[in-house]
Amino acid sequence: MIRGSDRALIVRVDTGTAELIPDPDLPDAWLLRLNGTAQSHVNLNDPTLIAFDYIRRFADVIEAVCPPGPLDVLHLGGGAMTLPRCLAEMRPGSGQTVVELDRALAELVAARLPVAQDGIELVVADARAALEQAEPASADVIVADIFTGAKVPPHVTTVEFAQAARRALRPGGWYLANVMDLAPLMFARRQAATLREVFGEVAVVGDAALLRGRGTGNLLLVAGDDAAGVRALVRRIAADPTRARVEHGPRLAEFVRSVRPRWDE
Repeated sequence: MIRGSDRALIVRVDTGTAELIPDPDLPDAWLLRLNGTAQSHVNLNDPTLIAFDYIRRFADVIEAVCPPGPLDVLHLGGGAMTLPRCLAEMRPGSGQTVVELDRALAELVAARLPVAQDGIELVVADARAALEQAEPASADVIVADIFTGAKVPPHVTTVEFAQAARRALRPGGWYLANVMDLAPLMFARRQAATLREVFGEVAVVGDAALLRGRGTGNLLLVAGDDAAGVRALVRRIAADPTRARVEHGPRLAEFVRSVRPRWDE
């Protein structure tokens, strides 16, 4: 752990350059940047204090759509493991598997920002390969936060990938994905259309201005088969002070009207 240091640590990893930068306002809090892009923020003293809105929304979505108690969660994309640390505190007794492609990055995080919570296993593997090898009906939640630079790799954006996710989920389970997009949100629209080929209920969560076609930012895709879970999500997001909005039902149908699902080439 880098406790007591006030200097950034710059390390070559398998996918480029990682920087661990101390938070000037919070002791034992760190920002992870990959190739110049802010990727994770971790507060080692209190993992439930989340700096990035989209990761906090992941936690909010899980709280809204999942019943109380421990969960089995498969995280595709590791980074500094902000969400797994948070869920371990929020849902004691959960079993979480974190899949990270970059071995050197995983080793850096394990050495410098070790995970103190129980029930978190780190696996070095490609996200799609790990998902396709997962036991059927083994996860309550699958979280996809998979980026190469600022882009989602194509092989984790297809109907076949979504089908693999559904096979790995238990009945009533949920698939959540983070994407980054800019107006007119064509990538997010196509990803939502792709998920609608596989799941009965799909919603998109994001800032209202972004969903109206202004600016650049993160959107969360939420997919499952439980309409009641989506209604609970709408109620929770309606109370979000950051003016987030949920597109679902007829509004989502309009959101994806001009795009087609993406299949493996």
